[in-house]
Amino acid sequence: MALVGYGVADFPDRPAPMRHEYADADQLLRHVWGYPEFRGQQRAVVEHVVGGGDALVLMPTGGGKSLCYQIPALLRDGLAIVVSPLIALMQDQVAALRELGLRAAFLNSTLDADSARQVQAQARRGELDLLYMAPERLLSDSGLRLLEQCRIALFAIDEAHCVSQWGHDFRPEYGQLSLLRERWPAVPRVALTATADVPTRDEIAQRLLLQPRAFVSSFDRPNIRYRIVEKRDARSQLLQFIRDEHAGDCGVVYALSRSSVEDIARQLAAHGIDSLPYHAGMPAATRAAHLRRFLDDDGVVMVATIAFGMGIDKPDVRFVAHVDMPRSIEGYFQETGRAGRDGAPAQAWMAYGLADVVQQRRLIELSEADESYKRLAGSKLDAMLALAEAADCRRVRLLAYFGEAAEPCGNCDNCMQPPEMVDATEAAQKLLSTVYRCRQASGFSFAATHVIDVLRGKTTDKVLRFGHERVSTFGIGTDLGEQDWRSLLRQLAAQHLIEVDAAHFNVLHLTDGSRDILRGTRRIAVKRSDPRSARRRRAPAGAAAATPLDADAQALFEDLRNWRGETARAHAVPAYVVFPDATLLAIARARPGDLDTLRGISGVGDKKLERYGQALLDLIARA
Repeated sequence: MALVGYGVADFPDRPAPMRHEYADADQLLRHVWGYPEFRGQQRAVVEHVVGGGDALVLMPTGGGKSLCYQIPALLRDGLAIVVSPLIALMQDQVAALRELGLRAAFLNSTLDADSARQVQAQARRGELDLLYMAPERLLSDSGLRLLEQCRIALFAIDEAHCVSQWGHDFRPEYGQLSLLRERWPAVPRVALTATADVPTRDEIAQRLLLQPRAFVSSFDRPNIRYRIVEKRDARSQLLQFIRDEHAGDCGVVYALSRSSVEDIARQLAAHGIDSLPYHAGMPAATRAAHLRRFLDDDGVVMVATIAFGMGIDKPDVRFVAHVDMPRSIEGYFQETGRAGRDGAPAQAWMAYGLADVVQQRRLIELSEADESYKRLAGSKLDAMLALAEAADCRRVRLLAYFGEAAEPCGNCDNCMQPPEMVDATEAAQKLLSTVYRCRQASGFSFAATHVIDVLRGKTTDKVLRFGHERVSTFGIGTDLGEQDWRSLLRQLAAQHLIEVDAAHFNVLHLTDGSRDILRGTRRIAVKRSDPRSARRRRAPAGAAAATPLDADAQALFEDLRNWRGETARAHAVPAYVVFPDATLLAIARARPGDLDTLRGISGVGDKKLERYGQALLDLIARA
């Protein structure tokens, strides 16, 4: 079906959405969205923006940012303009709003000329409450002319971290949105994002010419379990993780290169996992088709580069996996935040090894950016390394990066299975001494594989060619396996006790900190690297624990999901736009027998009750 701004022609069996009839935010929340109460700072943001104030809203993914501008859009007079960076996000958000009976549309490149003119005419006539536009479209001459011809209620700038030139999703056009203040100084603006440290927040306000009240919610997503494993065979580890813990679940797998994305998607598919690749090198039509399948169907695993995911609104993603380490905590937090948006238990899993450190350092060094950017990128990578190598609570470290204090969570790998710390001073001295001796003997520095061969007494052609079988440290490391030495080397690199020269064949160099280890004036403890030492994990704690359904409720939930899928296909919208899993689970548990009881389920607003209520009651009665 062609997308025509989700106009009436797309849904001939339904009346056109009408302007809402509710006078305040609480009534809108209850009757339109079906939620009993606001969460966190949502009410404060809504009241501030309705009153005409600018706002900078930081809420974690799934925290309810959209309501912070959608409700003010209905309470202020005029048209709300929503700046959104992705076509798929616009389409799905407009579809969701139309399902609620609201007057929403988008303008983007998927519309033909006639459809675009229809949407523009609706905007001019005051027949829309929300209009979604990409920044490029808004800033065009035709886009600005349209806005001049409309009464503007507010501007909402979604994914506002895109304004930061130091950020992980920089979009140059976002920096030009300061024009909104210059042309419409009296119109309130709300900038929203899920990830921004303090410098990025300051940059957002400065570049958008905002003087906002900042609303910073907790960055914590207690339903997500963070887990980082030592990379041995990442693809096999990933396959086992999905098979053992997430069979049939929807998930996202991130890989650094396009070739890895293609290979992993093929491997998962070959083992019966419904998986699709996604990267910027694919034909646009193929990318769009894969995205729609991921959004519309249950249980699809998307294997992607970081070109995928910003603004994805799918609530039932049960896991996000990384087979390569992200370059920053901001990127990691943004990507892992795509799991568990519905509040149900989800996992963030990552396999991490020495090659990840080398690869990310190389990307920084080979970039054409100036030195200040490289220094900042290096510091962000260091913070990511510290998180990956942490022996204490992952969540505490993650939240501390965003300036938030927290107690150990009980729901990350380090809390559930505290790693065993061992004194590695002697082993570190052996490794560092071998790096020094090899260079001293030949005048060259060498990479990790060669150094470990010398430590373990292997007479390879390269060892013999450089005479390193004669250095004093040859063979002194036979007590440890190659993987143990690599694990130690990785932890030394993370602590800046050794440097991997990514620009020169990954050779190893000693640092100033190395001298203290070699002299014996500093001791070092590291995590034991031994996969056989795994102990039984404790049960998940807090919000991550989910009450299981009994057999009857589980059967009803599956029936509800099948009904939802059929309904979504009939309406040409993603399944979660009809109802998210959280609402279906609540219905399955409560088994409402009348419309009044069904109305009390969170997520069942007036329009959805009118449209789907009797069908749901009939299904429940048959179950």
